[in-house]
Formats: sequence, structure tokens, C-alpha cells
Amino acid sequence: MSATTTRVESTGDVIDLLRAQHGRIRDLFDEVLHSDGRERKEAFQALVRLLAVHETAEEEIVHPAARRLPGGDGIVDDRLAEEREAKELLSELDGMDTDDPRFLKSIDKLRMDVLTHARAEERYEFDRLRDQFSPAQLKGFAAAVRAAEATAPTHPHPGVESAAKNMLAGPMVAMADRIRDMIRDARGKS
Repeated sequence: MSATTTRVESTGDVIDLLRAQHGRIRDLFDEVLHSDGRERKEAFQALVRLLAVHETAEEEIVHPAARRLPGGDGIVDDRLAEEREAKELLSELDGMDTDDPRFLKSIDKLRMDVLTHARAEERYEFDRLRDQFSPAQLKGFAAAVRAAEATAPTHPHPGVESAAKNMLAGPMVAMADRIRDMIRDARGKS
């Protein structure tokens, strides 16, 4: 799979889909950390996009479902705090030159934060969702996640970590992000 590929296929179950995306995120971090020049830049752009759409979909679909679980509010609030911190750092990195010496130190910190966050989601949120919802419901959540990802912003936007905020700001921000991506891509090809 190339660095520019961010789509991850799954069996149709939302938990499998999200775990596969977590695996792809780990792979992209490795690509960023073990490459340089254009390869690093492309891997980082793919990572930014995948993290942005993945987190938006979780905030819109998965976290609201997890809030319905016993103790779910605390679990989700912890994940949202982690997501906000990661978005803030990712936003700083998104504006940084990938050849800047500070980039590797910051991307490694982000990697540790994101992978710790992913493990917490898998342990405290995903496993409980699988126990509490039927296979049909989990497949329905997967379809909803894919739909949310299709219209999600492609860059981090700290402060937009709730379903309501994503629904209000998301469409306009996503359109601006996607136009920004097209312009960046057009400049890169010239």
C-alpha cells in the first residue's frame, strides 16, 4: 500500500475497521520516521489525512455510542482530551517542513501519544462496544463511520472534538481542507 493510500478495508464490523486503521496509522508513522525528502512528505500527508478523517468519524459515530455504555462518559471524555492534544501537535506539525530538524522529535512524540490513545480506545472503548452491540449494529456503525470519513476534514482542527461541533463546522472545514489539498497537490506536480 503506498503512502498516499489512506483507505483501509475491513470485514464490515466497525471495530475491525477502526483496528485496521490503527494499524495503518502505525505503518504511516514508521514510513514518516524511516524516510526522508519527498517520501517523508508524502507519508506525512497521508498520515495527517488518515488521522483527521479517522478521529472525526470516531467523534461523530463511535464516541456517542460509547457514551451509552455504563461509565461511558468518563471513557469518552478521556479519549477526547487525548484527541485534542494530538490534534494540537498534529496541527503544528502540519505547518512544519518535514525536513526541519524539530520535525522528527515532534513526530515521535505525536506517535507515542497517538499509539497510546489507540491502545486505550481498543481496550476501554472498542472491546466494550463489541460486547454491548449486536453484529448488525456494529456493521451499521461501520457504514456510518465510512460515510462520516467521506465528508470529514482532511487536516486537524483542535477544539472540534464532539459530534455536534463536527456536524456544525465539519462540512465547511472539510471543503476548505479538500480545496487546500488540491492546490497543494497541483503545486507539487508542477
